[in-house]
Amino acid sequence: MSARVGVITFPGTLDDRDTQRAVRLAGAEAVPLWHKDKDLKQVDAVVLPGGFSYGDYLRAGAISRFSPIMETVIEQAKAGLPVLGICNGFQVLTETHLLPGAMLQNNHLQFICREQKLRVENADTAWTVDYEQGQEIHVPLKNMDGRYVADERTLAELEAEGRVAFRYLDVNPNGSLNDIAGITNAAGNVVGLMPHPEHAVEPLIGAGGTDGLGFFTSILKKLVNA
Repeated sequence: MSARVGVITFPGTLDDRDTQRAVRLAGAEAVPLWHKDKDLKQVDAVVLPGGFSYGDYLRAGAISRFSPIMETVIEQAKAGLPVLGICNGFQVLTETHLLPGAMLQNNHLQFICREQKLRVENADTAWTVDYEQGQEIHVPLKNMDGRYVADERTLAELEAEGRVAFRYLDVNPNGSLNDIAGITNAAGNVVGLMPHPEHAVEPLIGAGGTDGLGFFTSILKKLVNA
């Protein structure tokens, strides 16, 4: 039986079908999950995809944090369920405090859409084990509220504990502190990042090609070896 990876849809989610496709290309079963339900349908992992949930009103990810399904996600993530937050999903994870810090508007106050070079800083999380430490990858980036910020103590802890999962290379596209593109929790089961690996899973997609597929093959490897 193949691993089951749930993909949550909130009102305003844009990339749920792209994420489901990426899960299937990696060899897992993609399980659609609706924000109003509390049942995770016995999935082995969960992805919070990108988009503009609830139109990013109030604050990006702030309303989705209170969706019924997030009660279960928070509970299960604290118990070890692998969770990946992509772009808006990363914003939701910071709002739930499953990941520290916050996401603010890009420092240039403009929406950005580009192919972004990243360095894998932590290849030991549930979502990165199929990468090499220090590996450089290209993954599409598209956001308005992509600037990662945290207080000095939190930043120091993230750096000291190796919890910066991805870092922007060549250019910092949004003003994120320490060039941080993605982080992980201490246990390594919850990862959030602003770039979109689900848009880099097939060879025809730009310079990144299949660089994003490793996120989804990583979780399969992690589940098999669990």
